Order: sequence, then C-alpha cells, then structure tokens
Amino acid sequence: MTSPRGYAVLVRAGVLRPGRPDVLARTGLRLWRYGPTLAGGYAVAAARVPDRLAVADQSASRTFAELDRRVRLLAAGLAERGIGPGTSVALLAHNSVAFVEALVAVSRVGADALLLSTFLSAEQTANLLAGQRPRLAVADPELLPLLAGGDVPVVTTDALDQLAGVADPSPSGTSTRTWRPVARGRLVVLTSGTTGTPKGARRPVLRGLGAAASVLSRLRLQFGDRMMIASPLFHTWGLAMLQLAPALGAGVVLRRRADAEVVLDAVAGERCTVLIAVPVILDRMARLERAVRDGYDRQGLRMIASSGSALTAECAVRVREAFGDVLYNVYGSTENSWVTIADPADLREAPGTAGRPPIGTAVTVLDADGRPVPPSTVGRIFVHNDVPFDGYTDGSDRPRHGGLMATGDLGFLDPAGRLTVVGRDDDLVISGAEKVYPLEVEQVISTLPAVREVAVIGIPDADLGQRLVAYVAGEPGLTAADVQDHVRGHLARFAVPKEVVFVDALPRTPTGKVVRRLLTSPPGPSPDTGSGLPCSAC
Repeated sequence: MTSPRGYAVLVRAGVLRPGRPDVLARTGLRLWRYGPTLAGGYAVAAARVPDRLAVADQSASRTFAELDRRVRLLAAGLAERGIGPGTSVALLAHNSVAFVEALVAVSRVGADALLLSTFLSAEQTANLLAGQRPRLAVADPELLPLLAGGDVPVVTTDALDQLAGVADPSPSGTSTRTWRPVARGRLVVLTSGTTGTPKGARRPVLRGLGAAASVLSRLRLQFGDRMMIASPLFHTWGLAMLQLAPALGAGVVLRRRADAEVVLDAVAGERCTVLIAVPVILDRMARLERAVRDGYDRQGLRMIASSGSALTAECAVRVREAFGDVLYNVYGSTENSWVTIADPADLREAPGTAGRPPIGTAVTVLDADGRPVPPSTVGRIFVHNDVPFDGYTDGSDRPRHGGLMATGDLGFLDPAGRLTVVGRDDDLVISGAEKVYPLEVEQVISTLPAVREVAVIGIPDADLGQRLVAYVAGEPGLTAADVQDHVRGHLARFAVPKEVVFVDALPRTPTGKVVRRLLTSPPGPSPDTGSGLPCSAC
C-alpha cells in the first residue's frame, strides 16, 4: 500500500500526473486489466505517451505505441500455442528490442517468464528446464546450443515475425474480449550462481505502486528520462529498471554486449540521461584515457546507477572523478529486491557505503543470536520491504527472523545510519583464529594504481585452518610483494594474503560478480606470470 509520502514521491517523479480525461480512462482500464506488471506498465505508457521512444537497440527501435501493437500480435501468437496462465516461457537472449517484446508479450498473456542466464552451461540450462518445464523457449540463434539438452520447443528472436503472424484478435484494443482481466504471471529470476548451480527465485506479483515509490524516494529518476541499461535484463538489476521505465515514460536503450566504449557510444548517440550499469563496466569506463572519454558527448548524463555486485570505494571515487557527482549505488539482491541506496552525497562522505534504506524498507544488523548489534559492529544483514521474493522454485527459502529476511551478507550500520557491506556471510575466513573479511582486503588492494581487478578467497591450510589468497589482474611490473606490503600498511598482519596469484582477468558472471568457485587453480611457480583465467563479465 502506498503511503502519503510515497504518493508525494510518485508525483515528484511524474509517475502520477494530470492528463486528459479520455487518456486517464484508457490508462485506468489498462491498469485494471493487467495490473502493475510489465504488460500493464507498457500498455499504460502506450496510452499516455504513445509517440515517445520505448526501447531501442543497435538495429531497431519502438515507440510505446509501436511496442504495444507488436506485443499484442506476439501475445496472440503465444495464445495460439497454448501459452497462458499456469504455463511458463523460458527466455534466453542478450539485451535487445526482441527480448523486451517477447518478455512483455509473455506477461500480457498471464504466463510465467523464466529468465535464463547466458552465462550458464548447457548442462545447467538443461537441469533448470527439466525442473521448470516451460512450454516454450525464446532464444537468440547463437545461444541455441545451450538449449540442446532440454526438450522444449524454441522460437528464435530473429523469427518473432512468424510468431506475430497470427491475426490480431482485437486490432482496436477495445473489444469486450480485450478488456477481461488477465492473470498476472510471475517472473522467475535465477540467482547468480557464483558458488554453485543457480536456483530460480520467484519474484512477487506487485499489488500497487508502492515498489516504484520506494525506489524513487532515493533514486531520483524523472519522467521522460532515457536509460541506457548496460546490465543484463535477465538479472534483477536490469530487469528492475526495465519494469520501472514505462511508469516514467522512459525510453530504454540496449546493446547486446556492453563494454566501456560501446556504453559511452550508446549514451552519446541516444542522448541518454541515465546509465544503469554494473561496477566492473563503470570501472572500465573510468579507466579509459580522458581523451577517449571526452570523445563521447555525455553532457546530458545526469545519473549513473550501479548495482549487481559490490562497488568498491576506489571505483566510486574513480567514477566521480571521471563523470562528475552523479553516481548512485543500489544494494539489493534477487531475493530481497532493494535494500539500501547510496546517493552522491553518501558516496562523497563514505565512498564504500551501500547507503540508506528507501521508504518502506527496514534494515537491521543482527548478531549470531538474533540480537541487534551496536553501530559500526559487523553482523548479519536482515531486511524487510514490500516485495521480498516468494521463495526458490525448489521449495527452499532464505533465513528469516521476526519478519525480516537475511540478505546473506555481513555488514554494519555507521552512526549516520548508512550501511556498509563487508562480504558474504559464507565468505568469512578464519585464519589462525582471526576473522578476516575478504572484501575488506580487496578494497585495500584495489587502491593500488596498478591493480585492475582483485578477488580474495580463503583456502584450507593445515596450520592456520584457512589462508588468504589474492587473485590480481594488474599492470606489468606489479609484484606479489607490492600487493602484500600495501595490505600490511593498512590492515592487521593476519589480513595479508599468504599468496598472490596474477591472472589476466577474473572470471565473472554477466553482472560482474566474481565466480569464486573458479578461483581454485593452485598458484603457479612464479606469482608474476598470469594464470589466464577467463573473464565472462560481458
């Protein structure tokens, strides 16, 4: 339920605004039919701002009216294949107009959408399909090998015209059949799977505009913004921004793959006002030569929002120096949605912070016995908001305590009420009876100018129980002693990595999270020679 403060936020952002009576009637009717789903959001936007850009990629673009017409045709094609309430459709694709069209069409017929990661292996994908049993899959042609192990009919994204070839049952959009209420399908998003096989997490069916009001209370998006979403739409971060866009009449700009210059080119070429990205992409953008960055017009870029993985203090400072005081940091997860949001003022005062909870969200840090800890004391992070997930598709759930859900992370609240995340609760390393938080060590190592990427893990040790190993992608000439001496100058002796392994790049998920289970190769004979671990960041 939206609070008075929430309504004020929605008015300020332009989500709620006056309009012509006939337009208000159409938007109300569409919202009544589809609810606050993707289908509802885009149907309402088509009535409010039909001629505004809805979505664009390298080769196609759609206004809200064009997208609405296209989605109606695709929904008819899905219905002809028996897709509707109680069924599901798997989507396996890179960011594109076709992905958005297919996803909104699935929502429009009331089916569930299973969002598959392009990062998974064919075996993992087959296991997920066997568990979820979708009736249809929509996939990019080049990703079809990932579906080879699943017995599911497939429509490729370049063949959606065939699916949309079914006669539109209601071209005018006003027939009695059109305006029956539609069941609200769920979005099933995969966990990141950085430590094992990912699981499906059922996102809740929204019941109003409270979720939008909460996010917009801290993330100052505006009506008519144009968003470059450089995070995968199959992940919670990119998906959340796609869901929010139509309420703001915001155009979404997509690229199939994102690297630093591709993103900057899209921001400049599409005149984007907002960039939605993951930290690894932002760091690479900020590390570009100034002359290269300045070659792309970004004068209209007034907001950069980061999420999907940890934003280090060093990265926050680097991005602010490169792009101005426009950075926001959103901390959340597939299971918890948003938790806290740091605005530019927070990041100026505490560059490593995850920020403060938005309206309607409560954050508490508890000890092992479930008691709140004092400020600046590390404990387990618990959160309550209006949109926690509905559990994993295998029937399991996250730990809960007194109406709060665990995020799975450790952190602390500072005296100003800002949250700092120090790492996963299962990443804590006990070395020689001392507790070490790998993220704290990573933050220190990342301040070395010659370090591009770093991950620190604990591995079994006969004497210490566990010992720290740092995996570092750095510039030529950087040595293990440089890394260890730098840590020694900032942290306790037991936090100094016993070994430093130099790699070309860290293995990452498409959202930039380091896949720590792949950091298992033993150090080579010389710590200054790269081990060549693959990078799958983008």
